[in-house]
Amino acid sequence: MVEQFRAKVFKSGNSVALRLPKALGLKDGDEMMILREDRAGFTVEPVEAPKRKIDLTGIYGSLPDLKLLTPEDRIMEPRELDWEGKLLKGD
Repeated sequence: MVEQFRAKVFKSGNSVALRLPKALGLKDGDEMMILREDRAGFTVEPVEAPKRKIDLTGIYGSLPDLKLLTPEDRIMEPRELDWEGKLLKGD
């Protein structure tokens, strides 16, 4: 089933803009790709947002006392925990 929506073109500065209906579920800032097909019209598709990565390379050198953990340092020993007044034993 194909849904149809009407949209209106309006002037925005020195450009024209296409106002899309809220029913499409788009958010402010979403990017769209507009494909112009030979005399057939236009196709508007959402652009997938790139996955964000955090670059920590600049932080590593700025903390001289920070050392990398060895695999042995990552092993945690079992210990008793007191959560909500109940004493729990680690495995």
